[in-house]
Amino acid sequence: MYENTYPNKRFKHTVQFLKTHVNTSESILDLGVENPLSEILKINGYDVTNTSGIDLDLDTTEIEQSPASVITAFEIFEHLLSPFTVLQSIKADKLVASIPLKLWFASAYRSKTDMRDRHYHEFEDWQFDWLLEKSGWKIIASEKWTNPTKKIGIRPLLRWFTPRYYIVYAQKSNS
Repeated sequence: MYENTYPNKRFKHTVQFLKTHVNTSESILDLGVENPLSEILKINGYDVTNTSGIDLDLDTTEIEQSPASVITAFEIFEHLLSPFTVLQSIKADKLVASIPLKLWFASAYRSKTDMRDRHYHEFEDWQFDWLLEKSGWKIIASEKWTNPTKKIGIRPLLRWFTPRYYIVYAQKSNS
């Protein structure tokens, strides 16, 4: 189904990681609007609801009122001004979140056409871990993976060896 679609490696890793840590009987609130990955999760048997598209920096009501037992956030926190506030507003006991890692050989992502599609944060893994721990989460498992491209050049070559994505499974510290 998603084997030959862009960005297949990221989706495959994400789904496999989720399958390892979250049972399909658990309900999920996925931060962000419905997207190809949330559809793939549904195809894989997960009960997924997405947030409506509200600005999570300004309004965390949907998160706070969600009855979901798991929150997922795939490449969302780097777009938020205050991911700490969002992380603290989560009532669920489980979190699966992924971020693109800061690459020393590439500048921060900024769309030239969509003013909202920019990264406020470019995390290193230790920074994301610290953010999670400081906001009340205990990291149970994590993984990193590369994201090679078929382009030619020094940067595309470095992408074969430098991890690009980082995913964590965390539980509330008090649970």
